[in-house]
Amino acid sequence: MTSVSLVGSTGSIGTQAAEVVQAEGDRYDVVAIGANRSIEHLAAQARELRPEVVALEDNEGAVALKELLPPGIEVVAGPGSLAAIATEADVIVNGVVGFAGLPVTLAALEAGRRLALANKESLIAGGPVVQRARATAGAEIIPVDSEHCAVHQCLRSSGPAGTAAVARLVITASGGPFRGRSRSALAEVTVDEALAHPTWSMGPKITIDSSTLMNKGLEVIEAHELFGIGYDDIDVVVHPQSVVHSMVEFNDGATVAQLSLPDMRLPIGYALAYPDRSGVAFGAIDWKALGRLDFEPPDLEAFPCLSLAYEAGRRGELAPAWLNAANEIAVAAFLKGVIPWLAVSEVIEAVLDAEPGGKADSVEAVLAADHQARERARTIVERRMQG
Repeated sequence: MTSVSLVGSTGSIGTQAAEVVQAEGDRYDVVAIGANRSIEHLAAQARELRPEVVALEDNEGAVALKELLPPGIEVVAGPGSLAAIATEADVIVNGVVGFAGLPVTLAALEAGRRLALANKESLIAGGPVVQRARATAGAEIIPVDSEHCAVHQCLRSSGPAGTAAVARLVITASGGPFRGRSRSALAEVTVDEALAHPTWSMGPKITIDSSTLMNKGLEVIEAHELFGIGYDDIDVVVHPQSVVHSMVEFNDGATVAQLSLPDMRLPIGYALAYPDRSGVAFGAIDWKALGRLDFEPPDLEAFPCLSLAYEAGRRGELAPAWLNAANEIAVAAFLKGVIPWLAVSEVIEAVLDAEPGGKADSVEAVLAADHQARERARTIVERRMQG
């Protein structure tokens, strides 16, 4: 039986990972779960999954959490508690949202564990640091993002040749809720409109990222970090059906794609079972009903976040950390109604223009860059609020 630790268990990825575990019967043993807050949800998961340990990053809720748990379950609480349970199992699912997932990623890899990675921000912001941790004996990353999971599956078809046989990666984008709109037509879009994703059910931050195409830009950087493919050889195409999750074009002209209906439980199940396959089907296609598959280039004028991500990725070092931090602040401001949707990319561009350079040669350097970029982004947002 494979032991599993679900970090960020109350979020979208964590709850779906719990569904996969339960659907597989006795194949997995969840030994630890954890979240930043959501005490009641976390307690309900603990009663259902019966882990040995429950972690809560919010130390103030520890007493209330203990009162809701069945006897015999250990509670660890406070800063660092999520990273602490990232060494407790054979497979660590990192479903933490945002830059806060970096300590979990590093802890799992430095412990030589298999990391089922849904937290793209930690790899993007801390790429060089994560790569060093990835070199630990036994450590491996199996991506849970549907696009990178698709690439991972496609690369298996090349056998020993691996990435040496790759001509380019093609990452697909649904286009989000605003596909086809011009930039001028996006001036008055609301938060509710931006959260109405046409094909995927995700958390609010990732859904807004999808609406701006920043999600796809972050995925380009993540693909570079995961697979070592240069930015000139990573393309993005808009595919509104979200059935082709990514493609790999090989040097001989062949293109291999991974297709399934949009269901995050498929890549989660893939990462948990790797190198085997999940025993439960998620996202199976009815080929008689599918109808059509469409592809088109992204509109970079209407959605400049994608170009900004390529720019940050090509700069490398600390630039992706600045990009990611600026995006998190800008998206949070938009969700609160503080800035309009169009201002999200404007804030990010202004912050990225101020990025001073420097090496991403330590966790401290990455944390400092993240802090600086957030402060710069907050200042820019405040200035916009003042007129």
